[in-house]
Amino acid sequence: MKVTGIIAEYNPFHRGHEYQLAEARRMTGADYIIVVMSGCFTQRGTPAVLDKYDRARMALSCGADLVLELPVRFSCASAEYFASGAVSVLDQLGCVDTLCFGSECGDTGALLAASALLSKAEGTPEYRHKLRDAQRAGLSYPAARELALRGLSDVDPSLLSLPNNILGIEYCRALTSRESGIRPLAILRKGDYHDTRLAEMDSLTAEGPSCGKNAAAAVFSSASAVRAALQDGPSADEAFQKLRPSLPSITWQLLFKRQDGRGPITEEDFVLPLRCRLLELLEGPDFSKAPSPLTDFADISKALADKIEKQLYLFSGWQELCRLLHSRDLPHARASRGLCHILLGIRQRDLEESKAQGFPVYLRMLGFSARALPLLSEIKKKGASPLFFRLATARELLPDSLLPLLAEEIRASHIYQAAVSSRYGTPFLNEYQRQIISF
Repeated sequence: MKVTGIIAEYNPFHRGHEYQLAEARRMTGADYIIVVMSGCFTQRGTPAVLDKYDRARMALSCGADLVLELPVRFSCASAEYFASGAVSVLDQLGCVDTLCFGSECGDTGALLAASALLSKAEGTPEYRHKLRDAQRAGLSYPAARELALRGLSDVDPSLLSLPNNILGIEYCRALTSRESGIRPLAILRKGDYHDTRLAEMDSLTAEGPSCGKNAAAAVFSSASAVRAALQDGPSADEAFQKLRPSLPSITWQLLFKRQDGRGPITEEDFVLPLRCRLLELLEGPDFSKAPSPLTDFADISKALADKIEKQLYLFSGWQELCRLLHSRDLPHARASRGLCHILLGIRQRDLEESKAQGFPVYLRMLGFSARALPLLSEIKKKGASPLFFRLATARELLPDSLLPLLAEEIRASHIYQAAVSSRYGTPFLNEYQRQIISF
């Protein structure tokens, strides 16, 4: 049995993801593909366009065999925590041979070498000194790290500046630190992660699969481009026609053709709960304490807490607040992640505790294909912890130490569902009553 793992957000699932699944199966000869997927909130510090069950359905209909949940503590964290949490899920399954991921360079050897160099450099006083000086000069942490490492080696700077390369390096580091038997395999990513223009799809039809004979030459629309098109404000019919060539049929059906009255969500749908949370914290009994109560939350420095307090009564939207907080040393995504952590109650000490303990995780199924039953039997025999999908059984199956991690995820899912229910006037979906996706 050959098993390949993929770590993903699928926000939303597009033809490039479909291509990656097909390439991963082809390149590794996998019998089964397991996806570890973010829940309702993403690494950008924003809610997913559609909820995790919809996105699990997309993945399963387009080639995945099993979809597992990445706990929210890691899914909306920085690259190190995101990668380490997801790798921990795959490693504990006991049957994954390969971790397959996209990168701008597509060179597994280069990413492994860069990961080893970075891990070695972090232990040296010279690197720490250069990193500190760069941050004091006003550079963001990723830019400061790139500059510090370039001063110690001739590493290709693109390996430390492009987002999928950065994640690839963190996957390699996580595998190495765990002494995992899973081998990494990079696939060359097509297109620009940050490009918000929809790709020309002359070589592909709206109905044709992206894994067909023309796929190798195609450039796929990024998830950023798809999200931007969804937010441009066209009518549902206009958006449907504009996006249809970039999306598998299951994705455009769940975005535009569903019968339950639900639809896409953006971070702007969470402005009211965010404002209420900030007012509760900053006008509450702990407001006069030093340091600010905001600094308890992950990714919130004292400087960022001060900025948030100054803008408390001035912003009207999530993205507007991120723009007000943005500076040379504070990227937009870092600001949004900090706000997301405040909204969801994810504290810095919890992330640090997870790191110190080796990133313990639970193994929760969101969905599986009918052909994956032998895979589930293999995981049951070899997994380091029980695989489950019913929340009612979690307290019996999980150690007490993992229950807070699951409670965070349930709370985040309920905050997400409250926003969906409010926007679309649809029934609230209780996480305890959701059904696993079978395909």
